[in-house]
Amino acid sequence: MIVDFAIIAAKAFIVLFMVLNLAGILGWIERKGSALIQDRIGANRASIFGFAGLGLVNTLIADPLKFLTKEDFIPPAGDKFLHTLAPCMALFPALVIFAVIPFGDVLQIGDRLINLQVANLNVGILYVFAMASLGVYGIVIGAWASNNKFSLLGGVRGSAQMISYEIAMGLSVIGILMVYGTLDLQEIARGQGTLIRELLPQGLSFLGGLVGWLPAWGVFLQPLAFLLFFTAAVAETKRIPFDLPEGESELVAGYHVEYSGGKFLMFFAGEFAEIVTAAALVTTLFFGGWQVPYLMRDGFYFPWGGQWLLPHLAVVGLQVGAFTLKVLFFCWLQILLRWSVPRFRYDQVMRLGWKMLLPLALVNVLITALMIVAAQ
Repeated sequence: MIVDFAIIAAKAFIVLFMVLNLAGILGWIERKGSALIQDRIGANRASIFGFAGLGLVNTLIADPLKFLTKEDFIPPAGDKFLHTLAPCMALFPALVIFAVIPFGDVLQIGDRLINLQVANLNVGILYVFAMASLGVYGIVIGAWASNNKFSLLGGVRGSAQMISYEIAMGLSVIGILMVYGTLDLQEIARGQGTLIRELLPQGLSFLGGLVGWLPAWGVFLQPLAFLLFFTAAVAETKRIPFDLPEGESELVAGYHVEYSGGKFLMFFAGEFAEIVTAAALVTTLFFGGWQVPYLMRDGFYFPWGGQWLLPHLAVVGLQVGAFTLKVLFFCWLQILLRWSVPRFRYDQVMRLGWKMLLPLALVNVLITALMIVAAQ
């Protein structure tokens, strides 16, 4: 019992350590990446004994120290308790979602099998949506507790935006659940370890030579669902082109305009943690999660013949490495989008969510159901 608890605690510590540190590194990547896009130098002033580390000292040392030592300002007419609670509620959901995201298959140490997932829930995707929907509470409560009209407008925008895209996000995942037949994210990842030819019905066996060699990843079986989910996931992070709750040119800074010091840092860290969470969910649902094409538990098995057996630890290392690289790619893609496209207007976001994403998600569910029935 104690050993099992220690294993779970170790997995939770590793996941939180990696997510929070990656969130900090993404801050540096965004600053230097945006500088490259805009043809400028970027953060490079702060240094330690002349070492600036291309801005790493700025982003990972100087800025956190500045935030943590600044005055913790609370508006005199604001609600002090809720003003303090809001940043915690904004950061908390992005971190706890990772409890059900698998970062590998199974690690075997002696006779003990360790599932590389903090919490093995058979309703993992429902847990994800339940926790993700709590993030808007931090925005709304922080906006209301600040007693500032610009903050309040940002909170109202955030709640309206969340309703408009989360319905489409939930419907886009239904197709994945229908294909793999489970709500467990670990089982969804394992289901993507087969080949498409193994899932083709008898009447479509002629497609085996064309696409049958591809892994049965969600992006190949549900391409429309991937586009819908990724769009909604970007909106979940409340960043350009979906940064209406902040809208600096319209609302000064939106829902966190009255925040400073460590509390603002929590909002800032929560935003980057949401980027990591969105990237991990896209990876798990649509890009095989920890799967490496043709890699099984004991090595590679190629569809054209031949095999390459590997030690167990090498297989686990490849799985964790593949998951990490995929997550990093989608983090980079979201940062690239942030500095490449303009902000939507408020009415455009509402129109996109209700008149485009939602109908397309319903069509995707209908087509998926018809194809599954026809294949039986």
